[in-house]
Amino acid sequence: MKYRYLGQSGLLVSRLCLGTMTFGNKQWGCDQEASTAIVRAFVEGGGNFIDTADGYSGGDSERMLGVALKDFVRDDLVVATKCWFPTNSAVTSRGLSRKHIIEACEKSLKRMGLDYIDLYQFHGPDPYTPIEESMRAAEDLVRSGKVCYLGCSNFYGWQISKANTLAEAKGYEKLISAQHLYNLIRRDVEREILPACEDAGVGMICWSPLAAGMLSGKYQGKDKPDADTRMGIQASIALPRYWFDDALKAIDVLVAVAKQLGKTPSQVALSWLLGNHQVTAAIIGARKVEQVAENLHAGDFNLPDEIQRQLTEAMPLKLGYPFEWTDNNLRATFGKAEFEPKHTVHLP
Repeated sequence: MKYRYLGQSGLLVSRLCLGTMTFGNKQWGCDQEASTAIVRAFVEGGGNFIDTADGYSGGDSERMLGVALKDFVRDDLVVATKCWFPTNSAVTSRGLSRKHIIEACEKSLKRMGLDYIDLYQFHGPDPYTPIEESMRAAEDLVRSGKVCYLGCSNFYGWQISKANTLAEAKGYEKLISAQHLYNLIRRDVEREILPACEDAGVGMICWSPLAAGMLSGKYQGKDKPDADTRMGIQASIALPRYWFDDALKAIDVLVAVAKQLGKTPSQVALSWLLGNHQVTAAIIGARKVEQVAENLHAGDFNLPDEIQRQLTEAMPLKLGYPFEWTDNNLRATFGKAEFEPKHTVHLP
């Protein structure tokens, strides 16, 4: 397993992160026995980074993870969780208010049986709570020793920049990570979010790196997913997100490349993501131990540069405006120096 630093921090994590959304999910998930076996296979395979959330399976994911963690030295692992989603019917039990953040953290610690959380993440943006309130509440959790690092998920690029600019001005702990949808089919984050993360010193953690199983190749040649698969169960969300003509063509290229390399499509899709060094980790989920074993191979495997480019070109991303304007004008306007200075700002 290879490891990477998470953002501009000293936290070294495995470049594959075990996602636990399957733990306790009664439709497409697994029970305690399977969850414990999955955690063991991941840790014994070199993984040290595990992600959950209080909103997964009504809190059962955190509880089941807590049981599985008892078999290991807690300090050897990096445990991440999130808050934002409602955890009960109370109107205050949601979002990123000070009240909810503090209460949610305490409940997560209790469910997992832990004294501290390594990475505490805002699961989504809250349009009703000033970011100053949220960042100060998170800062208090860090100062109390209940949280080591802060992150976000599903934020816009400008929100990431605003949060860390505020933190720097106030002397608060900054966000070191952003957890976003990113895979070979859905590359939206390359437009604004990845550049914002780079500028703010934030590492990218990718959720749904296999596009709900699409990039495993198991749906190749089908006109729709099987009803009992996760994609079939979540068809109203997953099909518009992943099932379209350009995606199906890209999967054909992925499957052909995997065959050429003697790898599985899943291994190649994960390695494509990790070929971008702005990505710190890709989250792998599993219902069975066998799925963990297959995906762990991507923790060591790097794609040849030529294959990396081939896959990228198989699913071209339309960056739109203002990329088109800068692409047309930037090189003609600048480019007079002998070499690029270190302070050059990366533009997509």
